[in-house]
Amino acid sequence: MKVMVTGGTGFVGSHAVRALSRAGHSLRLLIRSREKLDRVFAGEDVDKGDVVVGDMADAAVVGKALDGCDAVLHAAALFYGDESVLAANVAGVRNVLGGAHARNLDPILYISTIAAMYPPPGPKITVDDPIVSLSTTYGRSKSEGEREARDLQSRGAPVVTLYPAGVYGHDDPGPVESTKGLRDALRFGWPITTTGVSIIDVRDIARVIVAALEPGRGPRRYMVAGHYTPWSEFADDCDRLTGRRVRRFKAPPPLLRMVGRGVDLAKKAFDLDYPLTHEAALMMTRFVPCDSQPTLDDLGLEFRPRDETLRDTIRWLYAAGHLDASHVGKLAR
Repeated sequence: MKVMVTGGTGFVGSHAVRALSRAGHSLRLLIRSREKLDRVFAGEDVDKGDVVVGDMADAAVVGKALDGCDAVLHAAALFYGDESVLAANVAGVRNVLGGAHARNLDPILYISTIAAMYPPPGPKITVDDPIVSLSTTYGRSKSEGEREARDLQSRGAPVVTLYPAGVYGHDDPGPVESTKGLRDALRFGWPITTTGVSIIDVRDIARVIVAALEPGRGPRRYMVAGHYTPWSEFADDCDRLTGRRVRRFKAPPPLLRMVGRGVDLAKKAFDLDYPLTHEAALMMTRFVPCDSQPTLDDLGLEFRPRDETLRDTIRWLYAAGHLDASHVGKLAR
């Protein structure tokens, strides 16, 4: 199958490229930078297929990338920025998903996020929960993208939506916010607050992508959230894996949300590389488990053990120079 991939130089997208290539699919990558493509896959024997350089917000470029393909994976999204992030991400969803449907591609895979349905109406987040409106430009763009995807699904388009939670693992080109959060917790300490997080290995998302690449099954939605983990248990796991005790500090929800608002303001004035935002603080303090079991049952998969994911993430953070030996303890060996 010929698969057009957007976001192939990102965290989820790059692991999907590797998995799709191993599975024998031919690829066409829509990318913005050949230099980043070469950097992300440097030294790897990965068949990246042919490449179209351009912007997902450009309908003509997207059409060129889609022509001659059988299926598509839309994993691209801008994260930081002003209203241009909202415009680009929404245009990307419309161009890629709408263009793929107009060309009868099947399936049309779309990487959404559980945040588009948060907070949920029930005790667990499910794939059919209503869409919510978020506050950041990125969050609003994902909510709008989710509406576009569901509209196509309601019209019978074979859109297959995947909902990741906190994504971890090795080889993170970003790194993404979840990786940064683990990095900073190991460096500075763990904020222990209410609820927890769902930890999903990026390689498991890639496995779901490959398994979901089956034509003729119509619209589907897959929760890909991994293992729900309270924050104190997350910290304990990392202590056990590294053999070192990282300090903890209590973070009452109102305080954490207030700090998140302050970080949001600071990021508007400074180039601040810190993963906490007000939206992230809301998720951290109000998170509930996600129901991934229907996904696993439908695709015949299991998520790998949480220890494996955390161990590989921490080892990679050390190998990539994001942490030093004093932060990772025995995993440095």
